[in-house]
Amino acid sequence: MKKVIRFSKYVIPAVVVSSVLILSGLFPILTKGINFGIDFKPGLVSEVRIVPAAMELSYNGAATVSVEVNSADVSLVISGVGAENETRVYPFDQYKTVGELSSAMSEVAGLTAVAVAPQALTTGLFVNSASSPVLSSTVYRLFSGEKGQLADVEAVRDALSSLEDVSVKIAGEGASEVFQIRIGATDNVNIAQGSAGMQENLNFALSQAFGEENIAIIKTDFIGAQYSQSLIMQSVILVVAALFLIWIYATIRFKWDFALASVIAIIHDALIIIAFIAWTQMEFSTTSLAAILTILGYGINDTVVVLDRVRENVKKINTKKFMDIIDISQTECFGRTMITTVTTMLAVAALVIFTSGSIHDFAIALMIGMVSSAYSTIMITSAFLSITRKNWKPSDEVKSIAAEGTIVDFPGK
Repeated sequence: MKKVIRFSKYVIPAVVVSSVLILSGLFPILTKGINFGIDFKPGLVSEVRIVPAAMELSYNGAATVSVEVNSADVSLVISGVGAENETRVYPFDQYKTVGELSSAMSEVAGLTAVAVAPQALTTGLFVNSASSPVLSSTVYRLFSGEKGQLADVEAVRDALSSLEDVSVKIAGEGASEVFQIRIGATDNVNIAQGSAGMQENLNFALSQAFGEENIAIIKTDFIGAQYSQSLIMQSVILVVAALFLIWIYATIRFKWDFALASVIAIIHDALIIIAFIAWTQMEFSTTSLAAILTILGYGINDTVVVLDRVRENVKKINTKKFMDIIDISQTECFGRTMITTVTTMLAVAALVIFTSGSIHDFAIALMIGMVSSAYSTIMITSAFLSITRKNWKPSDEVKSIAAEGTIVDFPGK
């Protein structure tokens, strides 16, 4: 058997280092607070597409004409003085291109329909929800996403750099791809006025960068303070529930102290990530929460492997000290722990190097969590078991096997 690494000699220093790291995270939390992302703060959430207009409509007449666009057709609702109240429907299966649709709509008296992209298909046309559907002399645009977005996510972030507390993500793919833009609001802002003001600032910044004719607001919501606080509480409950279920699983598979040791190890990892986020003031968003939950699952997998080896060695190793069994089990699993951690970190390192924004922060949190997970699997579980198994007696667990003569002496005994 190869030489046993005496990890148990470093248990007390490890506990001191972990305690200092975790407690030090309280200082920035108490002085600066956690830098919550706008996922957890009140603010504006808009889905925006930056695509060329396919058709432009305007109306000069006495009647009132409004536009309704859905997945199958475009409708013109005509009413008011000097007009017959009617609804004209233009199905996409009949008017397949924007050119055909604009020609048909131009037959309405006073309505001007200009096909900017006459060959574009009518299927998938959409409008800017921020524009009034009632036509007037002001140009009303219908958009087509056939050619894709005119900007990438980095260009949108640059365009909105003048606004405070902004997050930009890509949602959907292909023809349904949108930019999901979140703008945080202060606690004392009036919700109605704040929403209108932030929407106006958003529209202005995007129009300045990409042209008003290319901006389509798909959907806009304003998240209030009460909802954001509820989301924080739900996130805490989610993490606690995950820990509880892991503890139940580990208790069924092992004894109570093994189960508690594994849960303490992954709680340690979560607290290390939180301390790191607090010190660096990295934005804590839903991706950060996903990183913590990922590390909980990653850490318990590694810890269970080690504890499973401990359970096997309890029946095979003849020693009076339980920490001898811990040391040999950790030594046997050390190579696997390091190889698994390093190879996984190589994949995560690619995300750190080649991505930005929330994915970049997610990858950094994973890197910290993986290092902490490897460390806690070896040192934190050992520290806890050294306390619970201080008065361990080998005869309590191995006497039936000892009678068969299959127990081996601990190396170096």
